[in-house]
Amino acid sequence: MSENRSILRIAIPNILSNISVPLLGTVDTALMGRLSELHIGAVGVGGMIFSFMYWNFGFLRMGTTGITARAFGASQKEEVAATLGRALIVAILLALGMMIFQWPLGEAGFFLMNLEGEAKMLTAQYFYIRMWAAPATLGLYAIIGWFFGMQNAVYPLILTILINVINMICSYWFIVHWGMEIDGVAWGTVIAQYIGCLVGIFLLFYKYPSYLYSWQMKMLLEINSLTSFFRINRDLFFRTLALTLAFGFFYSRSAAEGDLLLAVNVILLQYLNWMSYGIDGFGYAAESLVGKYSGARKMAQLKEIIRLSFWWGGGLAIFFSIVYFIFGNQLLSIFTNQSEVIAAAQPYLGWMILFPVISFACYIWDGIFIGLTASGAMRNAMVISFMLYLGMHYGFSFWWGVHGMWAAFLGFMALRAIFLWKSFRKMGPEQLLSGY
Repeated sequence: MSENRSILRIAIPNILSNISVPLLGTVDTALMGRLSELHIGAVGVGGMIFSFMYWNFGFLRMGTTGITARAFGASQKEEVAATLGRALIVAILLALGMMIFQWPLGEAGFFLMNLEGEAKMLTAQYFYIRMWAAPATLGLYAIIGWFFGMQNAVYPLILTILINVINMICSYWFIVHWGMEIDGVAWGTVIAQYIGCLVGIFLLFYKYPSYLYSWQMKMLLEINSLTSFFRINRDLFFRTLALTLAFGFFYSRSAAEGDLLLAVNVILLQYLNWMSYGIDGFGYAAESLVGKYSGARKMAQLKEIIRLSFWWGGGLAIFFSIVYFIFGNQLLSIFTNQSEVIAAAQPYLGWMILFPVISFACYIWDGIFIGLTASGAMRNAMVISFMLYLGMHYGFSFWWGVHGMWAAFLGFMALRAIFLWKSFRKMGPEQLLSGY
């Protein structure tokens, strides 16, 4: 019972905060859905380009959580503080690089997404405004990841809800009252990210001043810890690169089929976002608790956390499948009032019912392996799954059209879980902790 409470204490704030993320995407999509198919596609593809970049830097959150949680479990206060310092330094350097090279990054994204004409113009407008949020966004990755590692899920909840509420209010105000279009959504994101980052820094000094004041340059630059920090984050970078390539490929192939199918798949991916962000609440709980117990070398508690995380995650997945089975058709009208888009999306709603119950395991396994800092296994599983996904996509879509696209994507999610499960069964937590 105590382990259930530990999971829920971290998972519930995470689920609440995570739900606000797809809610933001839902509001943005709904606002653009009142304008045109092009606006829906532009905000979806523009958001995907940033997801491609930011997800690849997601190691700032994941790696920071895993390393911090293990140091926290081992009562290594100086290493806990140094991990935050290293993550913030990397975040600042990466953000500066993104802003310096924003033009080639943007043009590469537009090319890979098969954007032309007015669709490219609208997406570019969104992209070059939102790029100004990079320092705040990456800084928040490091700060929120550190909070998770400290077993604190309340502060990430406060920050995420604050950011997304401000973003939604600003976007609505800019579009409805000031007559802005896609630029209103972009500026809403920029303003919200900087406010969130400033509040995050305040919370660090408010709750953890003793850690911040214990920063030592020699600890930040300690060679063994630095080597481990960059090795873990390198593996997570390549793991996440494969994941974002899979989503980017799906968007790209959707765009190649025309504006209507792109709008349909942008909307249907919102169903996946709602599901994944909910189940990720239990994945994040696994990150924090598996990291803490692995750092303390409490293997019995660690294995119990893993077992219970799957029970809770699977239960939530069944709930999402039931909701999509009953209300899937009605939910389409939330995202758009374009009757042509709604009609075109209806044949594929069955895939939305299958996704939660088949794909939930990959999110839980991700959390477990992040907590174990078994980044090499995560990298290998994701890269192999991505390569097999490409083959499935061309094979399935050739015979089954758009249904084949969704079948291949579902197969990709299932393969991620299978490969991680096989690694865990083969090696076990003890050997994974030894540096696999």
